[in-house]
Amino acid sequence: MKVTFLGTGTSQGIPVISCPCQVCHSDDLRNHRLRTSLMVESDRSRIAIDSGPDFRQQMLREKVDRLDAILFTHAHKDHIAGLDDVRPFNYFMGKPMDVYATTEVQEAIQNEYSYAFDVKNDYPGIPKIKLHTIDLNPFAIGDINFIPVEVMHYKLPVLGYRFGDFTYITDASYIAEKEIRKIKGTRYLVLNALRKEKHISHFNLQEAVELAAAIAAEKTWFTHISHQLGLHEEIIKTLPQGMALAYDGLQVVF
Repeated sequence: MKVTFLGTGTSQGIPVISCPCQVCHSDDLRNHRLRTSLMVESDRSRIAIDSGPDFRQQMLREKVDRLDAILFTHAHKDHIAGLDDVRPFNYFMGKPMDVYATTEVQEAIQNEYSYAFDVKNDYPGIPKIKLHTIDLNPFAIGDINFIPVEVMHYKLPVLGYRFGDFTYITDASYIAEKEIRKIKGTRYLVLNALRKEKHISHFNLQEAVELAAAIAAEKTWFTHISHQLGLHEEIIKTLPQGMALAYDGLQVVF
């Protein structure tokens, strides 16, 4: 199985519009971060987790010619705003895009893309989307089995996902012990780490490092990173062994 970090930035991405900081003006491409998303591939299936505002750019960069499904974590704009760009997949694959989401996220998608669900609108250029409802029970997409992990993004429930030995969690500020038990034993872990300072709805770097140490995966990557965290090259020198910052385009095979 292979995962590709399509984007590792927070809601504004990096560089941030009009920001003069050194991170936003860095020549190190690891500091250039599109909005957070992940692609999961097996021998038979290719799935994107979230489709934010940079979805089109991410698909083009990775030369994705087939996408079997999109799996959503939650309904914030930086995670759903690129869904209209499934239209080329509709055309070239000859079918609707399978979208997996909770009922709450589906409601937000239907509101945001109401034109795609208007049965009276037969305009041929609208995105074709087939919704599949998920909850906290395990499910499969193609040959990939997913275990949902509920985390809290301040007061908003968000789903992370464990698939095999890999666990992906973004937009979390708290994880209950019963959900952490679902993660224990994973070999590869991804956690959000927004910045060094505390934040109301995201783990900061220290909180993410402490949680990663408690889970004790072989390798942990941090994602959903803001320009406030600092330069990639400087931050990675401060991290414990087995922990690193993810960056756009990073691929992991397991």
